[in-house]
Formats: sequence, structure tokens, C-alpha cells
Amino acid sequence: MVQPWDDIIPNADRMSFRSGSRGVECTLEAGIKPALLVVDMTRAFVDSRYPTGWSETGDPAVEANYRLLNAARNAAIPIYFTKGYAEPDYKPKPAQRGRWKTGKRPPVDPALPPGDVIVEKLTPFPEEIVIDKQSKPSGFFGTALASYLIYEGVDTVIVTGMTTSGCVRATVLDAFQYNFNVIIPHECCADRSQISHKVSLFDLHMKYADVVSVDMAIDYLMKIKDKLQKDKLQKE
Repeated sequence: MVQPWDDIIPNADRMSFRSGSRGVECTLEAGIKPALLVVDMTRAFVDSRYPTGWSETGDPAVEANYRLLNAARNAAIPIYFTKGYAEPDYKPKPAQRGRWKTGKRPPVDPALPPGDVIVEKLTPFPEEIVIDKQSKPSGFFGTALASYLIYEGVDTVIVTGMTTSGCVRATVLDAFQYNFNVIIPHECCADRSQISHKVSLFDLHMKYADVVSVDMAIDYLMKIKDKLQKDKLQKE
């Protein structure tokens, strides 16, 4: 199986994990009650016209997320999105923004629409919850996300979005710390730095999650859908 990090991670590094983990070739470990969490697929990250955006990888990630989102809706699993603030053009105060090491960013073209808006192709349905995580990387930090997942009886979180090395990684780590199984469909994640993207996926796969293809994630969701339908028929 071709892995997204194959061209960047030395074989010696891959081999070094064999004795202490399940290794690169591990099988998918997931539960029977998944939820999908789409992290920060907003204009500001997807579109290069914004200072934090990178269309070269953001646009393909939108297309992959669109496929996965349709499968998740078809399987009737809980779906959550994250973005920054409730108001799309909100200007955070210094204490809210925190200590990001980004320096002074170039101004956003005033002709552009607000960036903190989930891209149109992935627009949440009215029944899907959007988490306003403000300026912190993790979708869990300071939010009610964990309580929502517990309410739904979720045991597995499928995490996608931008950026792989930033908000996706932080969200995956927190999901792991809450004892959820974590799946990362790698085509559904993107980053401005391809080295950071690939190394982060490798590191997460070795420690906290199962990095799989979007096709494998969709196949998993279809199996979940079939199981739910069979369970429903047995109860009737």
C-alpha cells in the first residue's frame, strides 16, 4: 500500500517503530459508532488569496472531504465542523488570539468575503454542529465537543481538515487523550508545508491514529451503514 510519507520518511525510521508499535502496515482499528469531524475547512485556509490559505493543497482536500462528507451523511453518523468564531469577520482581542508565532500578517484584501467561513462545497447542513473553537488549534480545547460525542455514544472519530501539522494534529491528539479511536483519511487533510504534512501523518499513524485512504474510510462507513440497517431490521 502506498503511503503519503513514502517519499520522505527513511526506511530506518519506519523500521525503528516496529518493536514499539503496530508498525506502518497495521490494520484499521475502529469502533462501531463513528463521527466525522471536519477541522477548519474555511476560506482562510483553503484559498491562497488569504494570508493563511494554500489552494494548491486546499482545493484537492475540499474535493476529498466532499466525497467523505456525502458518505458520512449517507451512513447517518454524527458530523461536526470547526472554525474560529461565531461571527465570520470577528477580530479577536490579543488574549483571545493567544501567542501564535505568526508575526504581523499582511492585510486581507477588503474585497474578499470573510475568511472564517466553511467553504461552500462543504457547507454544514442545519442539523450538523459547528464548533467555534476560537484561536486554539484543537477542536476539543475549551469547547463542548467531547460532551457531544459522549452524548451520541461515539467510539471513533474520523478527523479531516487543515492544517495537518497544526489544528488537525492538535485535534487528533486530544481525541486520542479522550480514548476515542481516531481515523485520518490522508487525502482529506492538507497543509502549506508538504514536509510537515507528511511527517505529521507518519507520526500520528505511529502513535495516535490510523492514517488511511479516503476510499478505505468510505468503505468503513458503508459497513457501518449496513450494520445499522441490519440492527434496525432485527429490532423490528
